[in-house]
Amino acid sequence: MAALNDAGVRGLLVPDALLHETETLKEEATKNEIEIVLLTTPITPKEEMKRIVESAEGFVYLVSSVGVTGARATLNPDVPLLLQEIKEVTSKPVAVGFGISTPEHVKQIAEWGADGVIVGSAMVKRLGESKSPEEGLKELETFARSLKVALPSEQLPKDKPTEQLPKDKPTEQLPKDLPSEQLPEDLPSEQLPKDQLLVLA
Repeated sequence: MAALNDAGVRGLLVPDALLHETETLKEEATKNEIEIVLLTTPITPKEEMKRIVESAEGFVYLVSSVGVTGARATLNPDVPLLLQEIKEVTSKPVAVGFGISTPEHVKQIAEWGADGVIVGSAMVKRLGESKSPEEGLKELETFARSLKVALPSEQLPKDKPTEQLPKDKPTEQLPKDLPSEQLPEDLPSEQLPKDQLLVLA
């Protein structure tokens, strides 16, 4: 855990660990300021889901479908109900993963009420099929941007209303908009608006 902390890791997911098996792991993780992310699935009993959600740190990972991870053509229609059941018992963010591979999937998951979307296999596939690491990274960038564009407008950052500007500050002293090339493309997660859906890999 100390080595993970030194490397900058802030969250750890151990997919095959049962809830009662994570206690020792969680103790060591807490000592090293690492959060343990826990999963709940469509076949997790409701009472067990509540215990998982209560113990989860950072966010709750909702596995969208039963089976191995990987890209799928369609989404599980039970996801909206699963999200509702989780959100009834926690205010923690809920991210949905497994089988999400297209902008259309991201849009649908967001509309169903998820706070985050986890995309992994679709990105690995693009890297594996690219002719070079450099080309693969470019393809990943294009793909990630297509996922972000798919987000509903209400989940993207909004401009602050003018009434929040200092009333006693002359307009000429207010900072001018920076050219787009000077704007940072990626912000640390703690600087992201709380209502913005996250796309994780």
